[in-house]
Amino acid sequence: EHDGITGVSHVLEHMMFKGTARHGPGEFSRIIAENGGEENAFTGRDYTAYFQQLEKSRLEVSFEMEADRMRNLLLPEEEFAREVKVVMEERRMRTEDRPESLTYEQLNAAAFVNSPYHHPIIGWMEDLESLEIADLAAWYRRWYAPNNATLVVVGDVDPRQVLKLARKHFGPIPTAGLKLPKPRTESRQRGVRRVGVRAPAELPYLLMGYKVPVLKTAAEEWEPYALEVLAGVLDGGDSARLARNLVRKRQLAASAGAGYNLYSMRQDLFLLDGTPARGHSAAELEEALREEIERLKRELVSDAELARIKAQVVAGKTYEQDSIFYQAMQMGTLETVGLGWQRMDEYSDRVLAITAEQLQKVARKYLVDERLTVARLEPLPLENGNGGKGQGGEQHEDR
Repeated sequence: EHDGITGVSHVLEHMMFKGTARHGPGEFSRIIAENGGEENAFTGRDYTAYFQQLEKSRLEVSFEMEADRMRNLLLPEEEFAREVKVVMEERRMRTEDRPESLTYEQLNAAAFVNSPYHHPIIGWMEDLESLEIADLAAWYRRWYAPNNATLVVVGDVDPRQVLKLARKHFGPIPTAGLKLPKPRTESRQRGVRRVGVRAPAELPYLLMGYKVPVLKTAAEEWEPYALEVLAGVLDGGDSARLARNLVRKRQLAASAGAGYNLYSMRQDLFLLDGTPARGHSAAELEEALREEIERLKRELVSDAELARIKAQVVAGKTYEQDSIFYQAMQMGTLETVGLGWQRMDEYSDRVLAITAEQLQKVARKYLVDERLTVARLEPLPLENGNGGKGQGGEQHEDR
């Protein structure tokens, strides 16, 4: 999305349920429910996803309706006028009235100058206010086509039958002349970037993000897996370093965490965040988090700690495979960002192969000031009980 139409993908996701010539507004959801199924959709930073869970004998119902709305969406003006107001209210509730979400949004805007990750998924309010139905129509025609879609089916199905259904329903739909925008290389950062956010809140909040590679962009393929394990060392449960050292031992933080997504499409952030304990400041918490990072650079993680964290990381990913929904999501993500679904099967071996020396190497290489952006929430007095701890997010689910 470019300046002026941010949020268009998310608004279009809402409109995908507003009808075609064959199925009127709300009919998609009604028909899925009548067939004993469930459905929903969300927009993330790299793609929009639509999903249904149905008994396998009803699979063609999903194919027929998804193919219909891929090319035959009506986009009625009156529905758009209502839905864009819904999205604007959603933005107010999920971002502007949630201090942590607002801080996360401002962190990304400061950290990324050229990357599309500069913009929030839900869009800037000013762009939503000026968005027109013509913007959605152009976006829909440009991107909604079989050659820009990933279709995933997980369950007790016959692959040959699935392929037959795909050819029957999606084969007749014309492909789009996809013209991808030129890659936007992130400009070089030359020091710590800082942003302050003033909003009604009960407590301060700190968010730190280091620009790091992901599987799609890494020069060394082991590096993203090392960063994944590093996040576990810092925030892999109650026995991990941040909870143990900052929350319980030093009592500097009410909460502290770390996170990383190795499956993003573009360079992303290795995140650290926390809420200072009462009587402590965001500046003190930042200093303490930096001390933990410096320790990772200075000292090798012990064999026992590394083995425990790697086992936790692998177990977490393995347990997620119990859900066929998660399996479908993982496969769809890997295919959509251009990595290939087969990467699912490599994950455990890659994580278990990471060494303490590799953890130290990525910490020294990437967790440095020239890659760091810091956002601090400065609380303003609460009014009528509003405000307080929000939730930063990676996607918007709407129905």
